[in-house]
Amino acid sequence: MVSLISRCAGLFGKSLGLLSSKSLARCTCVAPAVKSFSTSSNIPPKRPMTGYLRFVKQQQPIVIKQNPDVKIVDITRKIAQAWRMLSPEEKRPFQEAALAAREQYKEEVMKYKEQLTPAQTAALKEEHRQKLAKRKAIRKKRELTMLGKPKQPRSSFNIFMAEHFEEAKGGSMQMKLKSLIDDWQVLHASQKQVYMQLAEDDRIRYKNEKKSWEEHMIEIGREDLIRRKKRPKATAKSKGINKPKVKSIKKVTAKSAGAGSGTKKAGGTGSGAKKVGGTDSGAGKSTRRVKKAEE
Repeated sequence: MVSLISRCAGLFGKSLGLLSSKSLARCTCVAPAVKSFSTSSNIPPKRPMTGYLRFVKQQQPIVIKQNPDVKIVDITRKIAQAWRMLSPEEKRPFQEAALAAREQYKEEVMKYKEQLTPAQTAALKEEHRQKLAKRKAIRKKRELTMLGKPKQPRSSFNIFMAEHFEEAKGGSMQMKLKSLIDDWQVLHASQKQVYMQLAEDDRIRYKNEKKSWEEHMIEIGREDLIRRKKRPKATAKSKGINKPKVKSIKKVTAKSAGAGSGTKKAGGTGSGAKKVGGTDSGAGKSTRRVKKAEE
């Protein structure tokens, strides 16, 4: 165990170029004990760390203490390099501890799920689905970046903000952004026109680069990465169907309604029918009289 610790110290000294095996503090424990997980119904068990993360957590405070001026990004990078240089035997204690924690995590998850209500189970599934969708979107975005997809065009304000962000007033990012928004609002129209023209040029750049990129994706058989334009919905004219005019339908309906009401009136009033009949008989008598007079 002591030889393993000293070897790790030597690897860090070589990788950082700032440490020596004597100055690096020795670790008292290589693989920390497995912690128990919470079984509360409101708090799900925490996912255990991998062997590599255990190694990082153990070595990071030591390296930071010995090198306070080194950036955390550089320290993490060097720790990753040291992990890759370890042999399988040296990695085994960290990996075995991670495996034991993983088995305990599975048991705690089963106990946690058994005490959930159906509503809580459904909410947990929905949360898991959203996490998977988010991861999928991140992976797709990373893949598109690796394949060289052109960046979206910038707006005129974004170009203005990129040029004046360093000199903007304010100590925090929010204050600087507020100051830039105020400066943009009071900017003269002729000065804004310069940034608007730059934004238009960037839009043309994006359009040309996107076209070339999509052609390249088709050549390498990745049509699935190209967004298809949504087709407009087929109208009645495009299908060749002539819709009847609404006005004509209304007129026909109105006429039929009027005829129906007239029929009801004629049929519903007996006296009216008799009057109509009497009028017809009177007309016949007058016609006969005219014929007799002619004779």
